Amino acid sequence: MENIMHKSILVNGIKMHVAEIGEGPAVVFLHGFPELWYSWRHQMLYFSSKGYKAIAPDLRGYGDSDAPPSATNYTAFHIVGDLVALLDTLGLDKVFLVGHDWGAVIGWNFCMFRPDRIKALVNLSVVFRPRNASIKPLDDYRNMFGDDYYICRFQAPGEVEEEFARIDTAELLKAFLTSRDPRPPCIPKEIGFGIFIKNAPSTLPDWLSKADVDYYANKFKKTGFTGGLNYYRALDLNWEISAAWTGVQIEVPVKFIAGEQDITYHIPGVQDYIHKGGFKKDVPHLQQVVIIQGAAHFVNQEKPDEINAHIYDFIHNF
Repeated sequence: MENIMHKSILVNGIKMHVAEIGEGPAVVFLHGFPELWYSWRHQMLYFSSKGYKAIAPDLRGYGDSDAPPSATNYTAFHIVGDLVALLDTLGLDKVFLVGHDWGAVIGWNFCMFRPDRIKALVNLSVVFRPRNASIKPLDDYRNMFGDDYYICRFQAPGEVEEEFARIDTAELLKAFLTSRDPRPPCIPKEIGFGIFIKNAPSTLPDWLSKADVDYYANKFKKTGFTGGLNYYRALDLNWEISAAWTGVQIEVPVKFIAGEQDITYHIPGVQDYIHKGGFKKDVPHLQQVVIIQGAAHFVNQEKPDEINAHIYDFIHNF
């Protein structure tokens, strides 16, 4: 880990913290919520040993990168714009892209907006969600799960931040990272997000150390959670401003990986979409789908050796 280099780069009007290691073809890793570049520590060391340059930014709003306060500054165009500027600054024409959770959403958007910059994409956990012109995302979630669904609860600025502030940050992050409940997270206000703490395991799993939890907690104690929550708060705005991309397919080679216990794999309709042809229709160059048995949402940290092998087996063909 001490060989990973860190720097701050001005991109698209913000300062972005970037971790990198190795030399060779570039692999850019995009984290999700509530995570950081650190989520890819295992992949970075592995790929640098395999002759690749591994690059993992703290995305806008996270860690040591700038965090504009307004959710209107967190659209897909802002985030992809940051990353295109990052590639330009680093002198990289085309890269391999690997995303997890929100990083996967960004990966899909990157490949829609600028497929010319991507050699191949490996996305974890979150399938492509084609734009539904007839309904906004938040209305869709409310129809499926109700107002207590966590994405709906995340919408009110300041409200969830106040709830999170009443909970020990390390305990909250430990609860998020170790959750293995595949049911949709619905948290009524009268219960609150503290329920995650009550349901969390008493001991850490072997794939997550106290030092790992402390790294995340120390960063989020400094920054708070607003930056990450703003991605959710921009969902409907993204829908409004991306109308021109309705019906656009993903035109780069793709591999998709998910944990069998991942909450995203158990959203109604997702398994049929993945396994019965819809996914392949929207992502015509989808070459492989892998479901990791016994793994939950944070699969790249929980099963690093398997994930490393799956990513390498795919991208070394290009």
